[in-house]
Amino acid sequence: MFTPRFDPNRPYNDLPPLPPAQDIETPAVLKKIIQARTALARLDMACHLIPNPDTITATIPLLEARASSAIENIITTHDELFKAAWKVDTTPPPATKEALRYKHALYAGWESLKERPLSTKTAQEVCSVLQARPALIRSTPGTYIGDPATGKRHYTPPEGKEIIENHLANLEKFLYPAKESPYDPLTIMAATHYQFEAIHPFYDGNGRTGRILNILLLIQSELITFPVLYLSSYIVENKARYYQLLREVTTQGNWEEWLLFIVEGVEKTATSTLAMINKLRDIQSTMEADIRAAGITPAKELTDLLFSSPYLRIRDVEEAGLVKRQQASHWLNSLVQQGILLDHKVGREKFFINHAALNILTA
Repeated sequence: MFTPRFDPNRPYNDLPPLPPAQDIETPAVLKKIIQARTALARLDMACHLIPNPDTITATIPLLEARASSAIENIITTHDELFKAAWKVDTTPPPATKEALRYKHALYAGWESLKERPLSTKTAQEVCSVLQARPALIRSTPGTYIGDPATGKRHYTPPEGKEIIENHLANLEKFLYPAKESPYDPLTIMAATHYQFEAIHPFYDGNGRTGRILNILLLIQSELITFPVLYLSSYIVENKARYYQLLREVTTQGNWEEWLLFIVEGVEKTATSTLAMINKLRDIQSTMEADIRAAGITPAKELTDLLFSSPYLRIRDVEEAGLVKRQQASHWLNSLVQQGILLDHKVGREKFFINHAALNILTA
């Protein structure tokens, strides 16, 4: 019988370390893991079939950034975020700027995996980019999860810099060596996500940092190659259940339901992300044929550019080395006339919009 050792009003300094004492890879969890890994393998294969992965890694992480930020009530629209990303809007709202930093933080974490495995340092670097300032381990009391209006606490995370660092050190031990772990990487990801949120090591940005770590762990485990899994969309759709199950792990030791929830989210979002990529590939192929039929010789290169930069400027085509400015202007304006692109003027600068791709990405 699980006996909770925590009081929501007191710092949970005795947070149990990982791995949990109970067997968390139940038959139901292992069955769901097989399904999720199959979906991830299909998604990863589809990514490798794309000649230029930039066409998806430049755009899909923005969807993840918006959804993950929305979980923390940082609300922006697809339109605002995409325009800010490609500097169509150079003075976006604060929430849009903050959501855009999520993509930068995800990329920073992805790059860091080339130098070292996932660690507390990775989490600090990711959170620092999210916050646009150094992310410090909490050393002062007062942090809690609950209702700020009433002061009612649902959970009070561990308190004290040394105690928090000890919990993080244990979490790192659980992560390594991943290839020799008795647990499947999806089990490690789900358990790590709970533990990181329970430790709540930083003053702010813990939720978004934890969701970035999910993607990085899947990449490190070689289940996916690119950061294109749109996992936060599932959490947004099931936000109440997400927080309920986090609490139930703490209060009831309900690891099975938590793992089933997270692994099912991986399976569903891998399947939906694959469907999105397939749609993008189809319209990219159609657009390339249309551009070639319009007499534009580097049809593939221009199409790739339009999918990695759906808001394109004349100088972007010139800087990509495809053609000089005057010819680039002629090409893009002719594609507008044929209805392949839309144009939008901001001040003295004109943007050419790949509306077909944006319609799929923001559906």
